[in-house]
Amino acid sequence: MERITKEGKDLETVLNAILEENNLEKEDIVYTSCEKKGKLFQGNLIEVTLMPKTSIYDEVKSFLKEVIEGLGLEVQFEVITKEERTTIKMYSDNNAILIGKNGQTIKALETIVKQMLQSRYNIHFRVSLDVENYKAKREKNLSRMAWQLAKEVVRTKMPVSMDNMSSYDRRVVHNALTNFKGIRTESEGEEPNRHIVIKPE
Repeated sequence: MERITKEGKDLETVLNAILEENNLEKEDIVYTSCEKKGKLFQGNLIEVTLMPKTSIYDEVKSFLKEVIEGLGLEVQFEVITKEERTTIKMYSDNNAILIGKNGQTIKALETIVKQMLQSRYNIHFRVSLDVENYKAKREKNLSRMAWQLAKEVVRTKMPVSMDNMSSYDRRVVHNALTNFKGIRTESEGEEPNRHIVIKPE
């Protein structure tokens, strides 16, 4: 992975110098910093290691290709950035295996990618993965189901509990019902049995 390292007196100065020298913007990069002992009478220095996000995505694609081809599948990638959110989309000859039940395999791949970046490069960086348009379709279905249940809650004045779901799916439901009048949504339970309850106001 492409990495740029530079030392200096303080973090902001070093970071700005690297960005300027490499014609990069702060939102295009991920960086780590550590304090180093300077030479005699120099005082301590800050060492900054910077990685462009494009380089991280290339590393993730290379890692995933190795993992997925190890399962006997062929895979291709597309990096999509929409509304400042970047997703690596995967297209394989058996998307159902890559998706898993309720998207569990996608979630597992996101976890091992995060752990790989942390162990290899000491960076905390969450990568969003999708298989074709699975997440977009699931979000649409979840939002539609949430609206139907919310209408029922308004009609009956009785709370409704949804199935257990991931924090990502819960966020989709909360967002879908943010402006729905006459109800409120609350997450209840402990992981992995956390779920949303739609309650009348």
